[in-house]
Parts: sequence; C-alpha cells; structure tokens
Amino acid sequence: MTATGRDSARRTPLDRLLGRAEYRVARRVEAAAASEGLTVDHWRVLDLLADGEGHTMTGIASSVGVPGPTLTKIVDRLVDTARVYRLADARDRRRVLVFLSDDGRAVHTRLSPAVHDVEADLLGVLGPDAPVLLDLLDRLAADD
Repeated sequence: MTATGRDSARRTPLDRLLGRAEYRVARRVEAAAASEGLTVDHWRVLDLLADGEGHTMTGIASSVGVPGPTLTKIVDRLVDTARVYRLADARDRRRVLVFLSDDGRAVHTRLSPAVHDVEADLLGVLGPDAPVLLDLLDRLAADD
C-alpha cells in the first residue's frame, strides 16, 4: 500500500494525473480567453503582469511554465497587439522588463470574471477539498 492507502499498481502516475488536470483547466481557460484572441499562455502572461510590476522574461517563463523561446513568441505577439510593452530596467539597463499596457489591463479586466468562473466551476467538483488541493499544489510547485 502507498501512503495514500491505494495500491501503487492501480494508481495513475502523478505526471499523467497532473497532465490531464492541466489540460482540462487550460482548455476551459483558453475557451474563455478566445473571445479576446488569446491563448491560455497569453492569458497566463497577462494575468501575471496584472500585478503592475515589471517582470523579467526569465521570471515570466518560470511563473508561466514555458521555455524561453516560447515565451519570446508569446510576448512578441502581445507586444504586436499592444497588450504589453518592454522597457529596460532602470536599475540594470541590461535587463528588460515586461509590463501590461492600458489595453492589456482592459483585456485582463474583461476576461478575469470569466476565467475566475471557470476556475470556480472546476474547483467546485472538489467541494470542501478544493483549498487543500490548492495548498498541496502550491507546495509541489514551489521552487527548491
């Protein structure tokens, strides 16, 4: 028996469970974001930048969970559509920070309720266990 009390031979592997769950969430979020011509990765970048802080490309890639070259394409697309902009970091001119534009903030404001509804709907399946899952995922996803 495993620590969860289930036979390990019958348990679906963690990577497969997380992958299926992520796919389900991403599909639903992307459907909500499509009204603004965004993918789920575009949404994730906009949502991160909505904190009003400038973020480095490395920080965004780490937070959103995409490789650097993929993030460059995502940010380029968001720059092309005037939803984000890049500025050199005033403290270190070698670093570039990405910020949400006024248009990007408006898009984020319009989409946030729909994305929150999707998340609430998906978490609703778990009932009172939802906060526990979120806490456990935070621990699992934490940097070492």
